[in-house]
Amino acid sequence: MRSARKGETQEPWGAVLRIDGASARPYSTGRVPLRVALLLAGGGLVAGAVNTLAGGGSLLTVPLLVLMGLPGPVANGTNRVGVLLGSAVATWRLAAHGIPGLRDAAPLLVPSALGAVLGAYGVVQLPAELFNRAFGLLMLVLLVPTLRGARLAVAPRAKLPPLVRSLACFAIGVYGGAFQAGVGVLLLSLLSLAGIDLLRSTHIKTALNTCFTLLALPIFWWADQILWPEALALGAGFAAGGALGARIAVRGGARVIRPVLAVAVLALAGRMLGLY
Repeated sequence: MRSARKGETQEPWGAVLRIDGASARPYSTGRVPLRVALLLAGGGLVAGAVNTLAGGGSLLTVPLLVLMGLPGPVANGTNRVGVLLGSAVATWRLAAHGIPGLRDAAPLLVPSALGAVLGAYGVVQLPAELFNRAFGLLMLVLLVPTLRGARLAVAPRAKLPPLVRSLACFAIGVYGGAFQAGVGVLLLSLLSLAGIDLLRSTHIKTALNTCFTLLALPIFWWADQILWPEALALGAGFAAGGALGARIAVRGGARVIRPVLAVAVLALAGRMLGLY
């Protein structure tokens, strides 16, 4: 780990943050200690499985990155690499299991992608302190629906007009591009209201998440809000978690992971809100 130069502060987890006024730009040393890489991979594994099954995995990994010393916006950007890898692997594995959904995702891709790009561009403008407060409140708001899950009873006769479905996907895309956490819960709820069965909805959700995260990621890169060594360690766990989540989804169960997520969300929300 190199020593910090004048005007920089040395963080304990391998990242050097240069302070420019009220903002902090990340510069990675290129080395992640083994204990940190293992912790990130483990967090990514849980988050990748949770994201595939329902959504809300980023409620664990973004605060985890913050606890390691990354500013909230940098944690948000770094987390997107893991989300992309986890969603892509889950989409691939669900397709390999013969679960339909890719064709159904196509009409929803454009509005959700446009919304994601807009949301990502907006969130990179937020100061770190404001992002932390917003994300901390968001964690508490999403706690109940995340733990209950979005596995709603499907209404076979429900038919959302195409315009309403597109507008809803655009709004979800804006939210997903900005904060990501819990976007799967929102997508599954929308697809359930549209009368799509839950297993196929899971495949549609992972496919949409892969596409709009891929489009939003360059914005975080452009804004210097990605630490790549940490992102890749996290992404390895997300990829494994995506494969695991796809397998569990096919076999039918997400209940084991939710109690763990409940403890993590409550503890880490307090940290994001500055309670301790």
